[in-house]
Amino acid sequence: MADFVREVMTPGVVAVLPDASLVEAAQLMRAEDIGDVLVAEDGHVVGVLTDRDIALRAVADGADPLTVSARAVCTPDPVVVGPDDPVSTAVDLMRGHAVRRLPVVQGGRPVGMVSLGDLAVAQDPASVLADISQAEPGGGRGGVPV
Repeated sequence: MADFVREVMTPGVVAVLPDASLVEAAQLMRAEDIGDVLVAEDGHVVGVLTDRDIALRAVADGADPLTVSARAVCTPDPVVVGPDDPVSTAVDLMRGHAVRRLPVVQGGRPVGMVSLGDLAVAQDPASVLADISQAEPGGGRGGVPV
C-alpha cells in the first residue's frame, strides 16, 4: 500500500497557456488520451481544465470553442497536493473539495497529477474503480446504439 502521493501520482504534466483556445486544449486532451490539462503561466498552475468544463461551461452555452480561452472556463486556483504528502491527504482533499483530480506541485511547479483512479488502484486494487482505472482505453461500447 502506498504511503506518499509520489508513489501513486502520474508524473509529468500536460498544460496549456491561459489564452489557449478550448479547441487547442481539447485536441491536446485527445492526443494525450486524457480528460484534463493544467492551465499554467510562467510554470505555475493557475487552473485545471477538464473535458467536462469544456462541454458544460462553454459548448452547452453555445460558446465558440475557437474563441473561448482555457482561462475563461477552467477551475481557477485549484487545490493542490505535494509529492511528499501522505496519500491520506490527497484522499481528504478530494473528498473535502469534491474533486477527482489534484495537481501535484513541488516548489510551486507542477510535477504530476493524482486522480481518484490512481488512489483506488493504490489503496484497493480489487475495487471496481481500480478495475475501470486500469482498463485499456477504447474498451467501452464504441458508439454502439443502446
